[in-house]
Amino acid sequence: MSGAGAPDFFYREAQRLGYVARSAFKLFQMQKQYKLIKPGSSVLDLGCAPGAWLQVACQSLGPLKTGGVVVGIDLKKVKVPSLYCDARVQTVCADVMNLPRHQVRALSPQQQGFSVILSDMCPLVSGINIKDAALSAELGMRALDLAVGSGALSDIDTNDMDREGLSDGSASGSNDGGVLRPGGHLVIKLLESEDVKEFSGICKLLFRKASWLRPKATRSSSREIYLICQSLLPLVGTKSTP
Repeated sequence: MSGAGAPDFFYREAQRLGYVARSAFKLFQMQKQYKLIKPGSSVLDLGCAPGAWLQVACQSLGPLKTGGVVVGIDLKKVKVPSLYCDARVQTVCADVMNLPRHQVRALSPQQQGFSVILSDMCPLVSGINIKDAALSAELGMRALDLAVGSGALSDIDTNDMDREGLSDGSASGSNDGGVLRPGGHLVIKLLESEDVKEFSGICKLLFRKASWLRPKATRSSSREIYLICQSLLPLVGTKSTP
């Protein structure tokens, strides 16, 4: 539990129901409103510690017989929670900022990419709002780059958005598109700032719909907000493909 006051309803509910963190209810709300994860989906969870979203994502896949996978990546070594998770869930300890795109794609079924990417990554908060927001934006852009490919982003005028390093082959692997399948969904957590408006503008060009959500389970003291990107448009980031 983060040190943001006394345990509240969502914290107590997480404890009562066996979820490893209150953040489970954030993804539950996204599922209820947007139905991002369907039975048989392939889900990539970036910044998966401590594992609450792994639990909700696995539940959302439906019974084991319906198939699907959930792959969590985090800087920390994350043990797959025993409750609500099954053999379809695995975790990888790695730095998403330096993980080549082809290695991420290799984690997906038949190496064909994921149908849902969830990014709950957050920087170590310093308390300096401008600095924290900039670090959060950097993580958000990395998630977007990983999802759609730097080729897609290079075709978009991002104005003042800092995209330094997004086209670095050492970080993103080959520039042959991202690891999110056409029609797939992307969720990015950001800290509220003036820059987050540009994220929405970029994603509206790449996805059929992009909207903001501040889940009810978010602490009142938190500045976090989620960008829900639905249905990646076809051929995005794959212009080099014949």
